[in-house]
Amino acid sequence: MNSTREQIFLHVVVGIVTGADGTVLITRRPDDVHQGGLWEFPGGKVEHGESTMEALGRELHEELGIMLRAAEPLLQVDHAYPDRRVLLDVWRVTDFQGEPHGREGQPLVWVSLDEIERFAFPAADAPIVAALRARARQTA
Repeated sequence: MNSTREQIFLHVVVGIVTGADGTVLITRRPDDVHQGGLWEFPGGKVEHGESTMEALGRELHEELGIMLRAAEPLLQVDHAYPDRRVLLDVWRVTDFQGEPHGREGQPLVWVSLDEIERFAFPAADAPIVAALRARARQTA
């Protein structure tokens, strides 16, 4: 008898939204979801038949009420949790319209890259935080 469970796979698009002052927008996950209560970058699941850019635009509008105008790929993160594997398709949002707000009632904050490590993120987001901090050091 095979007792191993098949792992869930999720393709997730992530938007790195930055302010004019270099701060980055993060949101808090609801307590009742996977990795609940932790902070994350906005985004969500890529639906069947949807491109990553379409998913990013949809998710940013649903979560933050903003309209995506332009984005560029930043990195991909493949991470395995005990119960699921996620592929994070991370995009740097270079232009958007509107003022971000928590349309789903989620708290959101703008944080500097110096203070971002004070916030607890899911393990899959660690390479994103590291990449953003490395990029900031290169441009400083």
